[in-house]
Amino acid sequence: MTVRTEPITDASGRPIPVARTWHWGRWLAAAVALAVAARLAYLIVANPNLDWNKVAEYVFHERILSGVWVTIEISVLATALGLVLGVLVAIMRLAHNPVLSGLATFYIWFFRGTPVLVQLIFWYNLAFLFPELVLKIPFTMIGVKWDTNQVMTGFTSAMLGLGLNLAAYFAETVRAGIQAVDKGQTEAAYALGMTPAKRMRVIVLPQALRIIIPPTGNEFISMLKTTSLVYVVAGHDLMTNASQIYKANNLIMELLIVASLWYMLMTAVATFLQGRLERRFGSEAVRLVRGGGLAARILPKAAA
Repeated sequence: MTVRTEPITDASGRPIPVARTWHWGRWLAAAVALAVAARLAYLIVANPNLDWNKVAEYVFHERILSGVWVTIEISVLATALGLVLGVLVAIMRLAHNPVLSGLATFYIWFFRGTPVLVQLIFWYNLAFLFPELVLKIPFTMIGVKWDTNQVMTGFTSAMLGLGLNLAAYFAETVRAGIQAVDKGQTEAAYALGMTPAKRMRVIVLPQALRIIIPPTGNEFISMLKTTSLVYVVAGHDLMTNASQIYKANNLIMELLIVASLWYMLMTAVATFLQGRLERRFGSEAVRLVRGGGLAARILPKAAA
């Protein structure tokens, strides 16, 4: 909507000049902030103890690029694992079965209550508790087993630890999305004879996704930076490879700047994609409301 502003005129129709207000406090605050920022930037850029040539040399170093790729892999896989488990835990949390609801509540409490770093170290050292992982048919000797040390590598431990932790947070997001769906639509689904599973799959989840998916971008961006903790289990991610390089050549600050540049670049790309995702689902939400809603189109088909 365009707002037209008419000029202020006197009784004869001539425009009255309006004096511009100068906000001296704003200009002063801006000048001080710029001066402080410029000074800090100068102290870093012109620091004689910082070799920017080495920064440029290692930005596209083979091991750095390999670490970037591993960081993206861990972030994507852990986010996907967390989202799938989060949906299941959220459904259990909302179930009328007190056992399922209690287990889901305990899962959320446990993984949100313990630090991510502790969880990563725990999964990486799982062999101390279970030297072998066994999968077999109950009451038989038929099955397979694996050496835990070979299975729980740094990459596997990172993906599992981060994914299970993220699932606890996703569960609360999914639960909020499910509870945001109008109860009248679920009651209509019950009236049509839909089972709870079909109601959840056909009616509730498609609408809840409009609320669930945009925050997923925030969690993915956070996951990109959380992967820096993987260096404690030698997951060959960006931070792991950067730390191994600076331990060998003592270029600590240079390699930390290199890692920071790549993290900022990945965050910028993820933020851009998140914005596109939010606009997509925002416009979809408006279209569904104007079109009578998702259930209004599904329920007649189900009744037929």
